[in-house]
Amino acid sequence: MSKIGFDSEKYLKLQSEHIKERIDKFGGKLYLEFGGKLFDDYHASRVLPGFEPDSKIKMLMELSDQAEIVIVISAGDIEKNKVRGDLGITYDLDVLRLIDAFREIGLTVGGVVITQYAAQSAVDSFKKKLERLNIKVYMHYMIAGYPSNVPLIVSDEGFGKNDYIQTEKPLVVITAPGPGSGKMAVCLSQLYHDCKKGIKSGYAKFETFPIWNIPLKHPVNLAYEAATADLNDVNMIDPFHLEAYGETAVNYNRDVEVFPVLNAIFEKIAGKSPYKSPTDMGVNMAGNCIIDDEIVCKASRDEIVRRYYQSLCDNRVGNTSSEAVFKTEFLMNQAGVSVENRKTVAAALKKAEETSAPATAIELEDGTVVVGKTTNLLGASAAAILNALKVLGGVHDSIDLISRIIIEPIQKLKTGHLGNHNPRLHVDEVLIALAISAATNPTAELALKQIPKLIGCEVHSSVILSEVDRNVFRKLKMNLTCEPQYQTKKLFHK
Repeated sequence: MSKIGFDSEKYLKLQSEHIKERIDKFGGKLYLEFGGKLFDDYHASRVLPGFEPDSKIKMLMELSDQAEIVIVISAGDIEKNKVRGDLGITYDLDVLRLIDAFREIGLTVGGVVITQYAAQSAVDSFKKKLERLNIKVYMHYMIAGYPSNVPLIVSDEGFGKNDYIQTEKPLVVITAPGPGSGKMAVCLSQLYHDCKKGIKSGYAKFETFPIWNIPLKHPVNLAYEAATADLNDVNMIDPFHLEAYGETAVNYNRDVEVFPVLNAIFEKIAGKSPYKSPTDMGVNMAGNCIIDDEIVCKASRDEIVRRYYQSLCDNRVGNTSSEAVFKTEFLMNQAGVSVENRKTVAAALKKAEETSAPATAIELEDGTVVVGKTTNLLGASAAAILNALKVLGGVHDSIDLISRIIIEPIQKLKTGHLGNHNPRLHVDEVLIALAISAATNPTAELALKQIPKLIGCEVHSSVILSEVDRNVFRKLKMNLTCEPQYQTKKLFHK
């Protein structure tokens, strides 16, 4: 079993209690800006071993009788068809996915807010689509000089022009498909309208990272910087918190930079700001739930190396800048790690050099490294998966888990009827073939039962993998990295 460095049960208890206290502080109504991923927060679970990917949702479910969800999306992201890199779907589609996901677990979705609206045709179409689905839609508009033009912002021509979101529960969670959506502005707009209506309400922010009450250069906080290298986020000591309380607290540059303006907006709306620092606005208790710092530090250093490889590949395909690569490399140096810390890298590259073909290496939980090479039947990643399942099941390497009688018809189907030029089986195809074999082959059945043991295993490929293989590794919850190069010199890579 993997070593645990984070107490998830303590986190749920502390976090729920802290949010309830914040609701009471503001007279029974709180707009909570929720940063990061609500569902499947695998970054947090990787750097804080013991943190469950759905911890935030479990926490909200404990408050389900008091909470409702409002989803925010910017008009610009709709117009540009912005895509979530981790899911491969556009932000507007992710809004629908999130609504379904919240409803499935019994959380109320109060509506969707479209921010920075300026009569974009694509936005109008999306609005009509939501309304046909009986989803309430609210429009928020561009405000000239936001966020510095406080007199205009806090006026009938600023926040006053925005639609008021009708909410019923004490806790209103403001979330979005991704960053830059305008969540904070939505919260502030609601405070303005509530104040005019004589309703007591407040604002707070919930972001897991950076963790405010651990050191600035702690590997967990460095890993957060690596994860957001393309956003130019920089962790820093909160100077307002230090001045107000004489205590060091970690925040990030965007919140620190905007705080004086945000404070002025609070004062303009309510006459007095409830906060002395950007750290005060947060409700995150994650730092209080780290129970083994050594385990957490190692996990975070491993994540920084993974983020370095991700930035290399993103840069290779044109999805990020060279500056993001330089930043993650700098963070590796700060954390005292290098690519040599990732055992699968050397193993994959060695096999690729020996065979002059792509290779994939998998590190199992006990530290064993298993390698897969490219063959006439299987791609390197598919071969590595089968080899890993053999090792986990105690199956001798010489035994074939899948007969050629099963593989060859699949290859003929791919190349003869489905238009594929590559006959080799991808990871998903080989797992389906293994499942078919398991119906009549006890050894294949034994191997198939080992799949849960792949969760959390490290994987490295000597080439950038196809989207199909990357998705399968993601679904298997394995930590994949790739060398920033393609298998072929073609210009188009599927």
